[in-house]
Amino acid sequence: MSDNSLTPAGIPVPDAARTARLRDALRAAAFTADGCLDLLGATAYAALSRSETVPALRATRGGTPLETLVRLFLLQRPVPRARAAEALPLQDALADGWLVPVPPGETESGTPDAVRATVDVRPYAGAEGRDWWIVSDLGCSVGGAAGARAGARGADATGTAADADRAGLVLGVGGASTTLAGITVRTPVARALDLGTGSGVQALHAGDHAVQVTATDLNPRALAFTRLTLALSGAPEPDLRQGSLFEPVAGERFDLIVSNPPFVISPGERFVYRDGGMAGDDLCRTLVQRSAEHLTEGGYCQLLANWQHVEGEDWRERVTSWVPAGCDAWIVQREVQDPAEYAELWLRDAGDHLGDPQRYAARYDAWLTEFERRKVKGVGFGWITLRRTDAAVPVVVAEEWPHPVEQPLGPEIRRWFERQDFLRGHDDAALLAARFRLADGVVQEQVGLPGAEDPEHVVLRAGRGMRRATKVDTVGAGFAGVCDGSLTAGRILDAIADLLGEDPVVLRDRTPEAIRLLVEQGFLEPAD
Repeated sequence: MSDNSLTPAGIPVPDAARTARLRDALRAAAFTADGCLDLLGATAYAALSRSETVPALRATRGGTPLETLVRLFLLQRPVPRARAAEALPLQDALADGWLVPVPPGETESGTPDAVRATVDVRPYAGAEGRDWWIVSDLGCSVGGAAGARAGARGADATGTAADADRAGLVLGVGGASTTLAGITVRTPVARALDLGTGSGVQALHAGDHAVQVTATDLNPRALAFTRLTLALSGAPEPDLRQGSLFEPVAGERFDLIVSNPPFVISPGERFVYRDGGMAGDDLCRTLVQRSAEHLTEGGYCQLLANWQHVEGEDWRERVTSWVPAGCDAWIVQREVQDPAEYAELWLRDAGDHLGDPQRYAARYDAWLTEFERRKVKGVGFGWITLRRTDAAVPVVVAEEWPHPVEQPLGPEIRRWFERQDFLRGHDDAALLAARFRLADGVVQEQVGLPGAEDPEHVVLRAGRGMRRATKVDTVGAGFAGVCDGSLTAGRILDAIADLLGEDPVVLRDRTPEAIRLLVEQGFLEPAD
């Protein structure tokens, strides 16, 4: 889909040379993530991330090029043509459709000869300190559809006509997209697939370590915005394909699949960016189940997902049942909301709380009715990572971890799967013949009453990755403290047995399970 004639109406059509000049102007004005933070300050910048614009408006009253760009592209305010010309190549921006003239009398102050932006352009801190820009619909650089209510022209913003106008909205970068970018494994690959690309955030990242990037979306407007995002950021255009789920890549395999899909569990399909059009959590289940047939051996599929907590069913059993044969999987639940909280979250996302109270109540009731019908007692949110190994006995782990983690977490996720390969290939005898070292950032804590001769228990705490903590006994603490890669596990246990006066054979028999746990959780790493 590289033909610009396929770009939906109202979306800029980038010319390569003009786009390069625009990018240079944005950089020269410091319209970057760091530059905007310096200009707005922490308070206004944080408020902007909550779709609150008043602090940013107060901070951009001086008329500098950077202030003009913030008002144009982040705050969607018209600016005088002369100021726009000072900040960017005005004729280029008008020619490609980034800006359009404002009809006389439609500016906030009645200022004649003004221009306004047609899209949101949000500065984004790229890999290795580079400056990127994410392009999305007006009002959607932060927040959800609620931020674009004013964009529903020609209809009452509380009515169904406004919903139709906003159904195909394309959002910019948000918490979900940055989370997915942070957990993605970034090893060099030949082919990467960004399924449900939206504004192209994941495709932009993938271009840094994939020879070929394919980006798909059901929404043709999303593909147009992905083209804009990558063009403005100076990245090569990916292979853009329109279609649902894996249909555009039937029969193809990839080394990496990433997806921030429309995972919202809703009673109806209102917005393409969030509502998948399938019942319950079927869309996420389908993505997971079908991923293996599109992965190369050793390839990863990483996605964000919602799943139902159904009465009488363990959520872990529900989600792990989705995992296809031949794939290891690590599923992490980060948050759980009750049905009312969940409904309120997505009603606010749609801006329903700002409209007619009766319509809001009716939609709220529809969500709760659907959850009650399905016996849903909660909705979980988290990450699912699969790796195709074709192992006869795959490793599938589902766990709840609401605690802070280190970002980017991608390197730790890759190491987790590598550790599973190691443990699968080492029986107890091989484990005792292996050498280990204590992972970086692991410390030991002793917990007990003040003045006591011995601690009640010893805790190993990791400062990196998932930042886990685990209790260990005297043998475990001594074993971990000695692991520096020089001695085999068996020799270390023999020395501990001699020190404690225990039978070394008995200690060797009962310790491998504890070693496996320390390796799986990342406290110990194979020295080789």
